[in-house]
Amino acid sequence: MLDFDGRVVVVTGGTGALGAAIVKVIVERGGTCVVPSHRGGDSPTIAGPGTVEVVGGVDLSDERSVEAFYAGVKGQLWGSVHAAGGFAMGNLEKTGKGDFLKMMETNAVTAFLCCREAVKRMRAGGGGGRIVNVSSKVALQAAGGMVAYAASKAAVASITQSLAEEVAQEGIWVNAVLPSIMDTPANRAAMPGADFTKWPKVEEVAETVAFLVSPENRVTRGGLVPVYGRS
Repeated sequence: MLDFDGRVVVVTGGTGALGAAIVKVIVERGGTCVVPSHRGGDSPTIAGPGTVEVVGGVDLSDERSVEAFYAGVKGQLWGSVHAAGGFAMGNLEKTGKGDFLKMMETNAVTAFLCCREAVKRMRAGGGGGRIVNVSSKVALQAAGGMVAYAASKAAVASITQSLAEEVAQEGIWVNAVLPSIMDTPANRAAMPGADFTKWPKVEEVAETVAFLVSPENRVTRGGLVPVYGRS
């Protein structure tokens, strides 16, 4: 059993399908989750010994906004999970510069800024920590019709491995999970003819993320961990 008792963990994208599942696992195991949100909203009620706080008005693509958010996290930061991001299809010839930059900002820039500020807080605490980014299967295995998205997620994978080497001696482990198509209501609606049984459930992916960000992960760093299921 994972133990997050007394641990503070940031989860970006914590109100989305995967992020909410990650928050649930950590709170049920005693952790305190802090969730940045652009629009804000009430903190969800989760049965468990831990707690969750949603902080509104945070733009994860804005440097100052991210700095202010991490500076305001109460207590010693142990973990930071970066599940916020976006997806867009588009053949290369129909992908404009703005489309490409939007994917880079939504996925790579947000991960970069959150990694940077998380490392600052962890260094200040002096007790090490854990960072988990969310990349994608297409960062390693090519798929057509999503050049901008794939490039942005490949950047997340590169950030993960480079940072993992940079901070290893400080006891900060940095990893990434690489989901394929996850079993969510939105994905089922978009692909009604697919075999949903092959898709990993968000709860299953969340368990992998929770291990990587937990103190029980004592040796895994710099990993690009596939969470494909049978898809």
